[in-house]
Amino acid sequence: MTQPHPADVAPSIASARQVRHPVRVAHLGLGAFHRAHQAWYTQRANEAVEGEGWGIAAFTGRSPDAARVLAAQDAVYTLIERGPDGDAATVVEALSSVHDGADAEAWRRVLADPAVGVLTLTVTEAGYRPGSSAPARVLDGLRARFEAGAGGIAVVSCDNLPDNGAVIRDAVLALAEPGSALDAWIRAEVSFVSSMVDRITPATTDADREAARRLTGLADAAPVVTEPFAEWVLAGDFPAGRPAWEAAGARFVDDIAPYERRKLWLLNAGHSLLAYHGLAAGLSTVAEAVADPALSAELERLWSEQRTELPFDAATVDDALAALRARFGNARIEHRLAQIASDGSQKLGPRILDPLRARLAAGSEPGAAQLDVLAAWSRHLAGPDVRDPGAADLVAALRDARSPRDRAAAVLAALAPDLTDLTEPLAERIAASEPATHQGAHA
Repeated sequence: MTQPHPADVAPSIASARQVRHPVRVAHLGLGAFHRAHQAWYTQRANEAVEGEGWGIAAFTGRSPDAARVLAAQDAVYTLIERGPDGDAATVVEALSSVHDGADAEAWRRVLADPAVGVLTLTVTEAGYRPGSSAPARVLDGLRARFEAGAGGIAVVSCDNLPDNGAVIRDAVLALAEPGSALDAWIRAEVSFVSSMVDRITPATTDADREAARRLTGLADAAPVVTEPFAEWVLAGDFPAGRPAWEAAGARFVDDIAPYERRKLWLLNAGHSLLAYHGLAAGLSTVAEAVADPALSAELERLWSEQRTELPFDAATVDDALAALRARFGNARIEHRLAQIASDGSQKLGPRILDPLRARLAAGSEPGAAQLDVLAAWSRHLAGPDVRDPGAADLVAALRDARSPRDRAAAVLAALAPDLTDLTEPLAERIAASEPATHQGAHA
């Protein structure tokens, strides 16, 4: 094997670190999105407010790989903002340390530190379901903090769930011994902050690693590629302080629900539609899917159904949709449909079923495009590349179903037992979406 010439070997991105801020934020879920969003906001806050350095100690959620790779380059990485016309690179050093999430001792030590005032989470929607480890790990860290007498802390959920702060609060308290001193302390001293997060961040490729080297002249095994757009809206208290995230554009509001609905019902729902319909059509990315005239028209139909119950005026929604059309059409962001399609059993409730329920409550008919997303998802579950542990029982039920009506009944029983009145309309959409040979096989 030919060895590279020394002049061709780029220095490590680790050499770019200029400062290591004291750890004041703990984070669970060391994935690309955290590094494109909360870590980036923290970096910009640190740059904007002199002497207010907030370093992050980040822990992996499941696999330790991200911590291992980042530790080898001193937790420094390149953020590539990929716009339609070119790339811009930023060296991010907001991560002061990175850890394998299985390192319980380090986790407890960080959370027990009085200097740490914020715990952020990006564990995906699946991380909140019963039996997942994230709430137990949060409770373990809070117990260490309580026992150390380290004072209150804000727990900030950054996942696509409505009222996500209340979701993680309820999940943590469900694991604490009722009436115990720890239970009382959490209720009195720990703030659970809800937040709406938005920044499209596809999985990193080898080509992205080469782009990072080309842009910075530094070798980076863990760059992050994201779009120029970013949004963060938060609601809740911070008893031990926080970074000046507003300096980077974050907004702090009293009621986050309208912003959550706008994001979930327009962007995330649109992504799910494009993922399940696009994969069935042999497409790979959001940009490819939205460039397909039939899928683009279906997306517009979904948006017309979802927008009617949003608590914003028409002009505000029109502006949001115009921005989404531009973002989805950015072909230089290779947002993979397979990535979006994972864990639909956790995602489709807030993205599709909640706005469908809102339509029904307002006296409207269920949207045809809304039902078509459920039909496309049921078809996806019968395919070869399903990444949705929460749908294992439904996959088996669909395999045994003999008709579109059976499949519709199985989907609603698993996802929305309160909507079984929609079995016949959903069955019609499932039947309409199936090839004639498939319909005949189950006649």
